[in-house]
Amino acid sequence: MWQNKKKNEWKVAFCFLLPSLLGVMIFIMLPFMDVIRRSFFGAMSGKFVGLKNYSTIFQNEAFKLASGNTLKFIAICIPVLVITSLGLALLINKLNKSAKVFKMTFLLPMAIPVASVVLLWQVLFHQNGLLSKGILALGGQSVDWMKSDWAFWILILSYLWRNIGYDMVLWLAGLSTISPAIYEAARVDGANGWQQFTKITIPQLLPTLFTIVVLSLLNSFKVFREAYLIAGDYPHDSMYMLQHLFNNWFVSLDIDKLSAAATIVSLVIFILILILQKTWAEDEEG
Repeated sequence: MWQNKKKNEWKVAFCFLLPSLLGVMIFIMLPFMDVIRRSFFGAMSGKFVGLKNYSTIFQNEAFKLASGNTLKFIAICIPVLVITSLGLALLINKLNKSAKVFKMTFLLPMAIPVASVVLLWQVLFHQNGLLSKGILALGGQSVDWMKSDWAFWILILSYLWRNIGYDMVLWLAGLSTISPAIYEAARVDGANGWQQFTKITIPQLLPTLFTIVVLSLLNSFKVFREAYLIAGDYPHDSMYMLQHLFNNWFVSLDIDKLSAAATIVSLVIFILILILQKTWAEDEEG
């Protein structure tokens, strides 16, 4: 009887999941399979070329530049975002009356349309913008920030500003699952604040940490919108990302190179997620 009940639950669950599974298969998996297929064929001739497209992109200077900038962006942004959002979540978790105000303040950037963010960035960082005006008032020279090496760091600032509130809320959700009784027991045993944080908070937040790192990684590829609207197809070299490259290849109908590069990027992201998942699983077992 118990087995029949279990089977019925699986059937009900499958019926609820079936529309989403069909949608993923039709609109995501099948097109991606076609992208992988196209990566082994010529764009115009349609002939099978093997690994030639992959060899071409690895020798392409634009691909090397975009890949390097994207990896640098991720390597800087993800740790800073995770650590900063965790610190803010711990701070807000200790507040009572002011917690809602702080949450609203940090979540506000997510509600601002991208076009408005771009307008704000132009007002601040244009050569004749507010920042340059302030430097001129102090006796310095105006700088076209988006056409200098500062462009990369402005892009990082934009990403952190828009995503820190989202990650903070995820951390708060994870903190809410930790029973206060565990901290009370630790304090009775003489554990100080740092010991409670390292021995209780961090281990309990490992599943949340995995989710936040993966979502932050995926969200890092959405920063292209701001960069594209601010600087167009060909921004300063420091902020020329893979998304710019893919967009330019799509416009020029270099579908073969685009497909090969997209396959490589997807494979790298998939491997990174598997490594993260394995690392977190080992930590939880340990």
